Amino acid sequence: MNPYIIPFEKLKSKDIEIVGGKNASIGEMISTLSNLGVTVPGGFATTSYAYRDFLAQENLSGRIAEALGSLDVDDVERLAAVGKQIRGWILSSPFPKRLRDEVLAAFRKMGSGSEFAVAVRSSATAEDLPEASFAGQQETFLNVRGEERLLASMHEVYASLFNDRAIAYRVHNNFDHNAVALSVGVQHMVRSDLGAAGVMFTLDTDSGFRDVVFLTSSYGLGETVVQGAVNPDEFYVYKPSLRAGRRSILRKNLGQKALKMVYGEPGTQERVRTVDVPAEDRQRFSIDEADIVELSKQALVIEEHYGTPMDIEWGKDGESGKIYILQARPETVQSRAGRTIQRFTLKSRSTLLVSGRSIGQRIGAGHARIIRDVKEMSRVRAGDVLVADMTDPDWEPVMKRAAAIVTNRGGRTCHAAIIARELGIPAVVGCVTATQAIRENQAVTVSCAEGDTGHVYDGMLDYDQRSIELDSLPPIPVKIAMNVGNPDRAFEFAGLPNNGVGLARLEFIINRMIGVHPRALLEFDKQSPELKETISQQIAGYADPVSFYVDKLAEGVAQIAAAFAPETVIVRLSDFKSNEYANLIGGKGYEPHEENPMLGFRGAARYIDKVFRPCFELECRALKCVRDEMGLTNVQIMVPFVRTLAEAKAVTQLLSDNGLKRGENGLQHIMMCELPTNAVLAERYLEYFDGMSIGSNDMTQLALGLDRDSGVVAKLFDERDDAVKALMAMAIKACKAQGKYVGICGQGPSDHPELARWLVEQGITSLSLNPDTVVETWMFLANEAAAAR
Repeated sequence: MNPYIIPFEKLKSKDIEIVGGKNASIGEMISTLSNLGVTVPGGFATTSYAYRDFLAQENLSGRIAEALGSLDVDDVERLAAVGKQIRGWILSSPFPKRLRDEVLAAFRKMGSGSEFAVAVRSSATAEDLPEASFAGQQETFLNVRGEERLLASMHEVYASLFNDRAIAYRVHNNFDHNAVALSVGVQHMVRSDLGAAGVMFTLDTDSGFRDVVFLTSSYGLGETVVQGAVNPDEFYVYKPSLRAGRRSILRKNLGQKALKMVYGEPGTQERVRTVDVPAEDRQRFSIDEADIVELSKQALVIEEHYGTPMDIEWGKDGESGKIYILQARPETVQSRAGRTIQRFTLKSRSTLLVSGRSIGQRIGAGHARIIRDVKEMSRVRAGDVLVADMTDPDWEPVMKRAAAIVTNRGGRTCHAAIIARELGIPAVVGCVTATQAIRENQAVTVSCAEGDTGHVYDGMLDYDQRSIELDSLPPIPVKIAMNVGNPDRAFEFAGLPNNGVGLARLEFIINRMIGVHPRALLEFDKQSPELKETISQQIAGYADPVSFYVDKLAEGVAQIAAAFAPETVIVRLSDFKSNEYANLIGGKGYEPHEENPMLGFRGAARYIDKVFRPCFELECRALKCVRDEMGLTNVQIMVPFVRTLAEAKAVTQLLSDNGLKRGENGLQHIMMCELPTNAVLAERYLEYFDGMSIGSNDMTQLALGLDRDSGVVAKLFDERDDAVKALMAMAIKACKAQGKYVGICGQGPSDHPELARWLVEQGITSLSLNPDTVVETWMFLANEAAAAR
């Protein structure tokens, strides 16, 4: 006799046909990974035999097949009617006595009493496969107490195999309805209603970068994260550092976490309810660093066991403090991506309507459809932009019609984000005010091609789209590195052919991720009450103002370094001008007014200045953390705007005094060659540095005596001028004579392929280009090399 009930600990991955992908995975982890530190709540699963015997009653399976036989699932109104009819048949059909008796017996073995609660989950036999996720297709019921509520929840789970979204998904993915059976998982509840919960992936969900664990977390039960009802905290953990026992958290983003799902009031029929999160809890991370590391370690064990990137749900019990893995499935989008990438670039911008978290690195445009209820879905036509407070699986039948998706709520692992990735369309989630800021039928452009923040612009904007075959690029006679200022895009850029990063700008990281003048943080207690409040909001989640500055700076550098490891990442120390520093929060009180900041208080002169030196030492602390604590020794340091040999000596000594000594642990000091003096006296500057990187922008400005910020003389600015080329040639020759690194990180080679060719002819080691010009310049140089042969 075929079994109706199987305890989780007796299940393995091979049992998918009996208990579905989700329950088979839970059993596999309990039976094989518990001794490796993976903690999974126990319970039992009903089998596909039980489900098929249930459908055999009164020819229920035959009636369902007939109802679905000629159904057009793109007719959402007809789909809704047929789905409702089938679910009604299932809910009105009683469970066979044997199934009822065996379920209740297994439930009684798990526990008893009014406080005993379980989660009742669905697990389809075609679910959680590497080629199809079926994410959220069927129902889950949390905080289920008592035998009758257990049976009622099971009935609902059976019926949910024929939700509108599940029917449509099977048709769109060519699954036979009759071939899919349903198992019910009954699992001990984790008291994450008193703690936290979320989702983690063992790769970056947008770029497919494999060396990180991407983790989301929010207070309360995890359904709010999965559904996209909250904007959760987000964390990146670097796998190589984690395996080595080093500091491994690359990045922390504080989410709004406005809501949380908790248990319903005792004595009521309410299983769960959603409540507001107190303001003070929103301003701190929902889990601590120890939790992040523990979760990531379990994720690595799971990924190694399954041999594929994984999508994992987890919960932290607020009573015991223990971390639990609730379920794990193969990640089904990025893990199947090939070596062809799609590049999207906006040709222009217009009025910005709203911003949020970008999903998918694509651009889409269309007319907005503001959908506030699932009943309105039929209004979405092919090519529309779907705008909603949030989406859930009921919306999936029409989501594939959309050119893009925009939501008020949700993070990068919410339902809208998962489906957008699977469908290959852009989505901007967590916009807060999208349904108010965007008008019905308004023409909009949704851009996810500008970094971690996605933008929705007014009107249909023009954009470029092209495919790049990464494995077909021919060899070239020079190393190609990249200029990367935005850590959010580092994982994406690392997928391009490259020899590392020739320029990572600290000021970009300070501006994007910190936004506060370092002296205002060092002297926080001296600020006005209003400024203190502004800074306090900016540093939320971090121990103190100075730790915030050091940690965020380290996060930005580490994310770029990890993305490109083991290739070299040359980090240029901050090169803000006084007017740029003044624009940071609290900056106006600390910066001088200069008529021409471009030629003023910047670069090495700042670092050795007694007033600014404490700020510079914070940069040193961050870089030392990245290299020494995280082990990212591919980071090398570059000093900008060195006016004299005395400055060169002083700044390299200052770096050494702050634990960044040249030659220790492979550390190189490189200088920007951007003043004529640097080229003229290159041999002497190289006594203090291990190489030079030509900054063609400032070199052109100073060689030709023009202000590159002035529109009046902008037409005279040309890096190809003979005087500029003569200075660059001097620097290249000096570095080559001493066997030292010489590259270029200015704009010139990105804008002018013929200048890139000339630099190669001079023997330059490396060209550091803007990422959007890498492939074009690569192909230009390859064609030049082929013609020369």
